[in-house]
Amino acid sequence: MTEHQVDKPETAREQDIQAVSRTAQILGLFGPETPELSVAEVTRRLGLNRTTVHRYFSSMIGCGLLERVEDSPLVRPGRAILQLGSFALGQQRILQKAPAYMRELVLETKVSTVLSLWGTSGPVVSLVEEAEHPTLVTVRVGTQLALDSSQAKVFLAFLPDQFHADRLTGSLPEPQRTELRRRLEEIRRTGITSQVNHRGICVIAAPVFAATGICATIAAVGTERMLPEALDSREAMAVKSACKRLTKEMGGTWPEGAG
Repeated sequence: MTEHQVDKPETAREQDIQAVSRTAQILGLFGPETPELSVAEVTRRLGLNRTTVHRYFSSMIGCGLLERVEDSPLVRPGRAILQLGSFALGQQRILQKAPAYMRELVLETKVSTVLSLWGTSGPVVSLVEEAEHPTLVTVRVGTQLALDSSQAKVFLAFLPDQFHADRLTGSLPEPQRTELRRRLEEIRRTGITSQVNHRGICVIAAPVFAATGICATIAAVGTERMLPEALDSREAMAVKSACKRLTKEMGGTWPEGAG
């Protein structure tokens, strides 16, 4: 009697992992020498059958990862990939250009400065320039900042996707949500914000814009004795000036009416 081996079907998890892996493999074939690809080329280089490649192309086109080349069977990276690439390049540029402005700001304000980038659900500290001061406020790179922080409020005020901002703040109780909306309108008008927390730490934050919109915030951080909270203080004006100059170097535009 001959026994037949019956393969068990892959679990949903294994299928998901395989789909992600194949999608990454297809995207990895694009480069300076291969800006466009055909089904036949992907079939040959990855060892997949044509039907599978056709199916992946259709799915990836549907979600914006690929797009068809006009009057051609070829495909190229889609809008979603180009947008992600632009975002990644923007992050690299801001991390390269910001330190000089932050060091200058430290010398002018005598307090530490912090650059934050937007993460999945809020700002993440990405660069820190510490001041040489006996009373040093330490902020660690990688820290996820709360949505009630000065930096988060600046991001929420200027995020291109305001529906996303509303979703993030939608769970706040009504009095707090109303106050936050008032504060965000103030930030859009002045281009800067400040607040002192329960530990007596003052944070003054302003946005930096690239061509695609807000890309970072820069904040001065110190004790309330070292750093005045007033938005018209010399320190606050120095933060805003640094952010405006860095915005210009990043190819961004400071919003009209934002001070």
